[in-house]
Amino acid sequence: MSFSVGIVGLPNVGKSTLFKALTSQQVDIADYPFTTIKPNIGTVKVPDKRLEEVANIIKPEKIVPTIIEFVDIAGLVKGAHKGEGLGNQFLAQIRECDAIVQVIDGFREKSNPKEEMETVRTELELKDLESEGKDNLLSKKPVVYLVNSPAQKTKNVEQICSAFPVPYLVMDLKLEAEISELSEEEKSELNMKPQLDQLILACYNILDLITFYTVAGFKEVRAWTIEKGALAPEAGGRVHSDFKEKFIKAEVIPWKTLIEAATWKEAKENGLIKTVSKEYAVQDGDVIEFKV
Repeated sequence: MSFSVGIVGLPNVGKSTLFKALTSQQVDIADYPFTTIKPNIGTVKVPDKRLEEVANIIKPEKIVPTIIEFVDIAGLVKGAHKGEGLGNQFLAQIRECDAIVQVIDGFREKSNPKEEMETVRTELELKDLESEGKDNLLSKKPVVYLVNSPAQKTKNVEQICSAFPVPYLVMDLKLEAEISELSEEEKSELNMKPQLDQLILACYNILDLITFYTVAGFKEVRAWTIEKGALAPEAGGRVHSDFKEKFIKAEVIPWKTLIEAATWKEAKENGLIKTVSKEYAVQDGDVIEFKV
């Protein structure tokens, strides 16, 4: 199971450009409304230096990062809750996502970031009023706001956005898409550093997610995503259904403690790896071996 984030916003604000930059997938990008009719879906690695450090200790044959899913959804227009534009399809796709990134136009001289933010929020709230149930409300999904602005306008855009009642990010999505096509060597030579990691981590954080690691017989180090507060059997279920259903115990060591111990053997001999029961709440950065 992966967690998904819907990329939303008014037409032609840079949603598909963001999706392309995040996923390196070729998508239709054009300056007319509703270029995206069917949602584009892609998975993105969650940046995690801890995974690399744990792998340096274990020295596995394989390293597998955890992922988060992004969904590029058709542009919203006023009246979407009544079916205007691709309203019904747009809103149904958002309902399937766990969180939202709203892309806001910062390119046009007369752009109004606050008005765009309120337009989308109003449409979500109006659609919720039509819902018979109160579960999975569109307007209650966590949101990251991303202002798409050229680098030279960043300061002006930040002045405009200072009235936002919520945190936001500002980046040039066209530039980010261009950087995503470069090799690591080219990025280094040109001294171009992508900013997309900030967005990925912001989405991860608003979903209240944490990461734990497994070492799979020391042949594979893998990162896994789970909601904060989850107990050990649930974490085990992410790895394999047997680890939840037949859970007996697990051996756990915080990633930083493992790094300080230098080897798994040293950590074991010094009593740094503890045995936990079904009631143990997994902590961010735990390295876990499940026992069934």
